[in-house]
Amino acid sequence: MSEPGAPAAGGAPGRRAAVLGHPIAHSLSPVLHAAAYAALGLDGWRYTAIDTPTEELAGVLRELDLGWAGLSLTMPLKQAVIPLLDEVDDVARATGAVNTVTVRPAACGVVLAGTNTDVHGLVAALREGLGERPVGEAVVVGAGATAASTLAALRDLGCAGPHVLVRSLGRTAGLQEAAERLGVEPRFALLDPEGSQEVLRAADVVVSTAPAHAADGLAEALDARGRGPAGSVGGVLLDVVYDPRPTALSQAWERAGGVVVGGERMLLHQAAEQVRLMTGRRAPLAAMDAALRAELAPAV
Repeated sequence: MSEPGAPAAGGAPGRRAAVLGHPIAHSLSPVLHAAAYAALGLDGWRYTAIDTPTEELAGVLRELDLGWAGLSLTMPLKQAVIPLLDEVDDVARATGAVNTVTVRPAACGVVLAGTNTDVHGLVAALREGLGERPVGEAVVVGAGATAASTLAALRDLGCAGPHVLVRSLGRTAGLQEAAERLGVEPRFALLDPEGSQEVLRAADVVVSTAPAHAADGLAEALDARGRGPAGSVGGVLLDVVYDPRPTALSQAWERAGGVVVGGERMLLHQAAEQVRLMTGRRAPLAAMDAALRAELAPAV
């Protein structure tokens, strides 16, 4: 774990970075970060995927030294990592989720600092679909860590009172606490595929943070409404799920006349912010985007 990377271009030492989670084999982060390092000329830098259950996270963090630039974190580690860090920034503290750890020198070893680039990724991805249109009404589907980041993103886009549709109102305590820290006042309701249609169709933005296939019922209800004016939607949907891709919900939303932003766009933009934080250089977004599109292109 602790060996530094090989020399980088220009003689500067290379560094390591990795994405941690469990499971992790599906992660596209290595594709994105490797493309960034290549475009930036960081020849000695390496980025890998390390399968890390929650109980092994503390041990991995203890082995980090200055040969490491940082870590990307995915589920189930975004909340578990917080008490293990030396510093946590305001956005990560408010959302209760850290997806990025950077490694800095300290008098006695290193400082591990946590932040949340998912908020940046969500805002940038939604802007791809919205352009400069304002966000009046918004809907969040789900109540997990990504839902908390979505509340922060919607606040930054001008919506501080989104609807939040959940499968169980009894499991929203963590999200309600995050909302209070963020200064957001969400309106919670049970997720009902048929009964939720009116609020979905009236929204400028819908962000589904539900796991794969969990929103399929919403897709079926959207299709059941038909494709005429009475069943149309006019807002932007971001479904954070990118495997499988496209999701049933995104396909139904598009058939109903709405704009769809794929979950891979959030992934791209949050990774670009991670690259900036870990390397200190502006991320080569075009190169990362091209690598992502090539990776997701269907096999011929």
